[in-house]
Amino acid sequence: MQGAIPLLPFKQDVESKSILKKVAKAHQALAELKGVANSIPNEKILIDTLLLQEAKDSSAIENIVTTHDELYQSNFLAHEFITIAAKEVYNYSKALQDGFQVVKETGILTNNLILKIQASIEENKAGFRKLPGTALKNSQTGEVVYMPPQHPDEIIRLMNNLEEFINANELSDLDPLIKMAVIHHQFETIHPFYDGNGRTGRIINILYLVKENLLNLPILYLSRYINDNKNLYYHLLQEVRDTGNWEQWLLFMLDGIESTSKQTVVLISGIKTEMQNYKVRMRTELPKIYSQDLLNNLFRHPYTKIEFVLSELSVSRQTASKYLDELARIGLVSKVKLGKDNYYINVALYKLLISVNTGASQIR
Repeated sequence: MQGAIPLLPFKQDVESKSILKKVAKAHQALAELKGVANSIPNEKILIDTLLLQEAKDSSAIENIVTTHDELYQSNFLAHEFITIAAKEVYNYSKALQDGFQVVKETGILTNNLILKIQASIEENKAGFRKLPGTALKNSQTGEVVYMPPQHPDEIIRLMNNLEEFINANELSDLDPLIKMAVIHHQFETIHPFYDGNGRTGRIINILYLVKENLLNLPILYLSRYINDNKNLYYHLLQEVRDTGNWEQWLLFMLDGIESTSKQTVVLISGIKTEMQNYKVRMRTELPKIYSQDLLNNLFRHPYTKIEFVLSELSVSRQTASKYLDELARIGLVSKVKLGKDNYYINVALYKLLISVNTGASQIR
């Protein structure tokens, strides 16, 4: 049985020599990611493509599993979803985008925003837990692994303390990346909601890095790393609760920041290269229809359709259809009929996104 959850900042020194070495590497990789992301002229391209990947992988940790095809065939704006899982992934993506806008504008990450994020993910306004009975169990054996705080007053007290720790930098001189890992652990240990704690906690990770100006865009692909190392992730969360030893947990999270930053740099560099290739071919082979807006559309939507081009380029349906058919004719997109709709797949972008998901991100 765990004791009471300590308030933050805690008194013990967690910045060992091995952690500080790992922090330096994680900062270097994150800074490179921030720089590469800034080199893409239209930030919506990265937000729309990478954020949906993060949403897919974060949801998969909670066994909400969908495919790329199901995601790209769904339309959030029209509330048309191929599967319930695809709808949940889009809810997560929307919650992260909305949270990003708020943190970008205000520079703070509050409990009110955390409540809104969870409400958006779960599509309810249950708020912080008010009733006892929540327990975290081993999915195989059903054994209770951890009992989070049960009394609503204690949950509110701990969340208020966490909010202050997140926003009042003078309270702690911990490196921000170490602080992010501590914040994540504390949030998951408080477990303040009936459902959606994991996904909300992973959104908090990204928003905290934006708040600290370590990222300009919400594109760190941390959920895939956690999903690939899911058993170790849960084991280390519990080990800190049981023993108070933070080192392995912090090293795990810092390794995640470093490795996923590097992988995302490779992905964004690939997107830049393919955009340039498409630009050259469109200018050369389709000079009458080339525009930067059309190019951007192809890289915002791995599966684009006439409606997307019509809306984003403010052209007629006939013109949008002509543009896409011409792009298909020279092989830049692949036209497929799925259900009642025609989709135009940016094959180069789709392959890049698939390769990221099949790339190794396990702990070595």
